[in-house]
Amino acid sequence: MTKQSAMSAAIPLGVVLRRTPGVTRWAKWAWKATDVLPGAAPADWVELRRQGDAVEYHAATRHLVLWRSDTEAYLATLQGRIPGVAVVMRRTADLARPFDILTVTASAYEAQDYMDNGDDVVELVPMPPGLIAWIADFCTRHHRQEPFVKRKRGPRVDRPDGDGLGDIRVRQLSDVYRAPRPGGPT
Repeated sequence: MTKQSAMSAAIPLGVVLRRTPGVTRWAKWAWKATDVLPGAAPADWVELRRQGDAVEYHAATRHLVLWRSDTEAYLATLQGRIPGVAVVMRRTADLARPFDILTVTASAYEAQDYMDNGDDVVELVPMPPGLIAWIADFCTRHHRQEPFVKRKRGPRVDRPDGDGLGDIRVRQLSDVYRAPRPGGPT
């Protein structure tokens, strides 16, 4: 079910979208990512359940890939109030399939990058307990704490002939940082 290598691990995740009637006249339907299905088979907008006007679809199955170099981001996700998988979607013109499911990620940092681009819809779906355990196990095996290194300034370069004069290529009559004098420039 899961793919594993020395650098990464992956598991298929089905994405469940729920369609409910809209609350305004401008939006006929409201869509929300509600669940993920670990180990799901491939699907393309398969109806799972219908309750009145509310319908749940298994919209797509995407692989959740964990990389050994991103364990810090996965730990940030797991330490959240409610650990979640970010589902990244993009709107389409097709009314029957209004979203393309681009990817799923457990990285809080990657999810933030998708949120910042403005083209995509990113929704956080609570992780099932088994998925939390799988990600925590991956982080336990691969996470290496990097020590904090404080950045230091380089050595100071003293230029007695041009100190405080700004760009030495521009000819200046006086200090460029001087306070203006009353009565005009000098």
